[in-house]
Amino acid sequence: MKKLITVHTLILFLFGCSLLSAQSQKGFEKEKAEISTMLDAFNTAAAKADYNTYFSYFADESTFIGTDAAEVWDKKAFMVWAKPHFDKKRTWNFTALKRNIYFSKDGKLAWFDELLDTQMKICRGSGVVEKINGNWKVKQYVLSMTVPNEIVDKVVAEKAPIEDVLIQKLKASWQ
Repeated sequence: MKKLITVHTLILFLFGCSLLSAQSQKGFEKEKAEISTMLDAFNTAAAKADYNTYFSYFADESTFIGTDAAEVWDKKAFMVWAKPHFDKKRTWNFTALKRNIYFSKDGKLAWFDELLDTQMKICRGSGVVEKINGNWKVKQYVLSMTVPNEIVDKVVAEKAPIEDVLIQKLKASWQ
């Protein structure tokens, strides 16, 4: 009987915590809509190769992390890397398929994850946004390719020769 009461108490506690969390997120519906609109416009600017508009969505101090392990850029470095692609109108076209947005208690920071329809098929975008001077700005954006579990072994085998070299370099520099 004691075990049953303990299990029920635990279930009620966990349900209560998730309910409180959901309730604390309810007050941010307007901000969720603003962030979602901003992220859609951010993706549209990239698709249209609109360099200035695209980069206006990044905070001055921000980071972009791409799908390659070597792709970690601050805003200025990412702008330099991206400029030739935007100039040639050879950018990326991402469309959100699903998006989740969460907020800090004070509502000044939010983080998101989204599934994207891209030229690489489904990718995951995730990041942190901050309200700066009344506008939501990307502080960090992470683009990841999704890999269906059924083909993970094939993908690992394909990338192993390239990434084994990088792993050794990173291990050597970490120590």
